[in-house]
Amino acid sequence: MFEKFMPNMRVDSVFEIDLEGLYAKGYRGIITDLDNTLVGAKAPSATPELVEWFEKVKKCGFKLVIVSNNNLDRVSVFANPLNIEFVHAARKPAGSAFHRAMEMMKLAPKETIVVGDQMMTDVFGGNRLGLFTILVLPISIGDEGFGTRINRRLERFVKRRLGKIGLWLEEEKKK
Repeated sequence: MFEKFMPNMRVDSVFEIDLEGLYAKGYRGIITDLDNTLVGAKAPSATPELVEWFEKVKKCGFKLVIVSNNNLDRVSVFANPLNIEFVHAARKPAGSAFHRAMEMMKLAPKETIVVGDQMMTDVFGGNRLGLFTILVLPISIGDEGFGTRINRRLERFVKRRLGKIGLWLEEEKKK
């Protein structure tokens, strides 16, 4: 039961993702969360390092869509200056936003990666659809909303359960 919360890969940040290796395995699209995955929850725009990462994503041949549970204003202020497509008010882990993002990229689940900082929304939602999931450490947890704080508590419970069955080791990364 708890296996649906287990990501296929764990890294500290998006900058550690082996884009070339994943492209070589047949992945062609990235669905990424916004808040605490790409930037802090209150950061209005991309850092120069993140802009470089977006360029690397494109250069590798990936399509990219931001899928966020946040509102239109928050997501559009971030994505529009970068000319990145997005889905806002996504209601993750529900599958409709993930399906919409794959339609936008014209890709199948087996070609799609989900990157996010939450097991309850990003990983669980992606795993339910058979997408390759990558969990990153949250950039900042001090400015998270009420719902995310609840999710973090649930994550700690799920991690303990996964640990008891030998699937979650804190030191394990880049699997």
